Amino acid sequence: MAQEEGAGNYVIRVHEEPASLDRGAWNALLAAQPRPTPFLRHEFLAALHDSGSAVPATGWAPRFLTLHDGAGLAAACALYLKSHSYGEYVFDWAWADAYQRHGLAYYPKLLGAVPFTPVPGTRLLARDAPARRALLQALRGLAGEAGLSSVHLLFIDEADREAVHAAAGAGWMLRSTVQFHWQNRRPAPYADFADFLSALQRDKRKKIQQERRRVADAGLHFRCARGADIGEADWDFFYRCYVHTYRAHHSTPYLTRDFFRRAGAELAGHWLLFTAWRGERRIAASLIALDPASRTAYGRYWGAIEHVPCLHFEACYYQPLAWCIAEGWDRFEGGAQGEHKMARGLLPVATHSAHWLAHPRFAEAVADFLAREGAGIEGYLDELNERAPFKAGAPAPAELKA
Repeated sequence: MAQEEGAGNYVIRVHEEPASLDRGAWNALLAAQPRPTPFLRHEFLAALHDSGSAVPATGWAPRFLTLHDGAGLAAACALYLKSHSYGEYVFDWAWADAYQRHGLAYYPKLLGAVPFTPVPGTRLLARDAPARRALLQALRGLAGEAGLSSVHLLFIDEADREAVHAAAGAGWMLRSTVQFHWQNRRPAPYADFADFLSALQRDKRKKIQQERRRVADAGLHFRCARGADIGEADWDFFYRCYVHTYRAHHSTPYLTRDFFRRAGAELAGHWLLFTAWRGERRIAASLIALDPASRTAYGRYWGAIEHVPCLHFEACYYQPLAWCIAEGWDRFEGGAQGEHKMARGLLPVATHSAHWLAHPRFAEAVADFLAREGAGIEGYLDELNERAPFKAGAPAPAELKA
């Protein structure tokens, strides 16, 4: 279902389900963006919705926004009307609590993000800068017409940040957080995993070697499957591990088995599965998402049905990094948070989000908070960079950017 209205040179449509979007036009517009991650492909968003993972019943009501002109789709944004702040990884619980304490409604809010996916990329899909600015204005218009408290764009790229900077006078604010990413060495990529280890400080190198030895001594070996080689039994076992890990943390999985069935079929070339075996018995699984266009791998989901010391590090870092090096891939993004990733060669990167709050006094208070928080993030990044794991004089990996 789509609602339609005119706005200047554009026709604006609001879509309440991915099925009402033109998949070809959406994917073509995404492919033209600076950071077109596979998580914003129509197939991925449709799998989230059609599987019941990101739907109104779970607090994710689609309000996808598209702008059209005589040449077709000019701009688009994957938006959700949210009744909570779970599954976002940019935390605004304190803001919601402040609203509640003052008798105001923070929810529903409007969120521009990929559900359950803290991966930086383009959020404001646009043909050009004017269309991007118009899209940003349309977001505010949509929120204002619905009487919403706020709009949030999470894990945005540089083009999105430039648009937000241009709209700063209209109340948009930027926020920074930190992730940890691995970059292959340039101009000469690592020859193999041992070459990568040789670039690390001695204590970091020894720790990794010890951790890998503990997994090997536990009698485990790994098998890797990519794309269509990941069979139904593989997906079943992976999902068993995924659910087990959530339950071990007394939590409920966000994603259904049907989501992985749909995503595995529709986006087969974007998945890499590592499975840990003891003999002929499977113990653990780690699912990696792939973007062949940018040669970037993304650590996404993992789980184990048996506790083995250091198995998490082997399955989620060392196996993917070894694969990236062997295949000549450029980048591995390890997901949200986690200073422990630095000791394994992943370096700190600032990631960014943008926020607009309708209430002027709360917007002013949040802007003050973000200014203080931003100064703290800058200091934190400086401190982390001083603790870089690579030894002095070793050829450094390429510069990391969010």
